[in-house]
Amino acid sequence: MITENTSPTRCPKCQAQRLAGVEECFRCGIIFAKYRPVVAKAPPASSTPSFGRFEWLLTAKHWLIESDTTTDSMTFYGRAAVFAVMVWWGWAFIITPLETNYTGESFLHLINLPFHEAGHVIFTPFGRFMMFLGGSLGQVLMPVVCLVTFLVKTRDPFGASAALWWTAESMMDIAPYINDARALDLLLLGGVTGRETDGHDWENILSMLGWLSYDHRLAHLCYDVGIALMLLSFVWGAMLLVRHYRRFRAYSSLP
Repeated sequence: MITENTSPTRCPKCQAQRLAGVEECFRCGIIFAKYRPVVAKAPPASSTPSFGRFEWLLTAKHWLIESDTTTDSMTFYGRAAVFAVMVWWGWAFIITPLETNYTGESFLHLINLPFHEAGHVIFTPFGRFMMFLGGSLGQVLMPVVCLVTFLVKTRDPFGASAALWWTAESMMDIAPYINDARALDLLLLGGVTGRETDGHDWENILSMLGWLSYDHRLAHLCYDVGIALMLLSFVWGAMLLVRHYRRFRAYSSLP
């Protein structure tokens, strides 16, 4: 964009030398008396780049991906082994139908169980409904707390991706429990079924909400959300591993 030239001896458009007594530029052909220079103006506020609207994306990218700067090769191989187990075991969860209760019979169910029972105790002060719901909340919130700790405290996004995998598995572990709300066939912690006692958590939860007839739909929704989160953990972990591999290869090639 052209701005006004302060020199009267030059053409205001092409900066060619002005000849005395000549009213037309010999180079660009403008008539000096008719020429009005264009004054540069700042673009309107609406057309200026608005980085604020994308700031959350940059922040998320930093916390989820770029905060991992590890270059150690042994850490990479350890992560690769963990990732292989995540994919192998996670895929078995994904392809196994909810109705088989494969998650409820896996070793991880025993890991989730203490957090489930602790959730009942923690949420008891908030009423009977929250006491029932607290078991499932407890076993899901524990891996979420681990995820946040890995991201914020230790700056370990790969550890956070593993915690996301655990969160997904925990949701898939709850789904058969929801699915059994009317049938009450699952064995409970005391070795009895819900029919042999006063029901179980999700029979009580859905009855109090008036949603007992939706138990199968809610169970499949919970299972599907778990599958989606598990697939997301695969993608996240793979991205971090690729970046880690490139870093340690570049670091090892330095003299």
